[in-house]
Amino acid sequence: MKPNTYTKLYAHCVFTPKGRHSLLTDSIRDRVHKYIYGIIKEKKCFPVAINGTKDHIHILIGFVPTTCISDLLRDIKRSSAMFINNEVKSYLKFSWQEGFGAFTVGYRELDNVYKYILNQEEHHKVKKFRDEYSHLLKEHGMDYRDEHLFEFYDEEQVSTNQNMVR
Repeated sequence: MKPNTYTKLYAHCVFTPKGRHSLLTDSIRDRVHKYIYGIIKEKKCFPVAINGTKDHIHILIGFVPTTCISDLLRDIKRSSAMFINNEVKSYLKFSWQEGFGAFTVGYRELDNVYKYILNQEEHHKVKKFRDEYSHLLKEHGMDYRDEHLFEFYDEEQVSTNQNMVR
């Protein structure tokens, strides 16, 4: 970076496994989060918070202006999918859905977003992921079409998918 260039850039990123298969179980979730933390550090970025539930993940990342968020998330998803497939022996091959949500976070909002991400399990006891994600998009003034969102299933279908993995 050039002298006299000062930046503090943060993004709140969200993505989900393909087919919304709930393979991010308690037994592997912490290892996946640590692995993703390492990827982010390797890319010279700053992992602030990583958390989620069995069927999606939230990451709060600090980054420098030369970072392309799309490239960073592509690398995180590709590498972590390989890690998960090596760690979890299942007849389902793990992969992340195409796409992601990425929302800028101002310095003054960091603490609230940090707490929000760390509180995901409690949060999803009362709010479905689809509702959460739609709310994030609306809150950030994003136009979207339902058919271009992640694959969403009702809770009964997600439970069926979970039972297939067990």
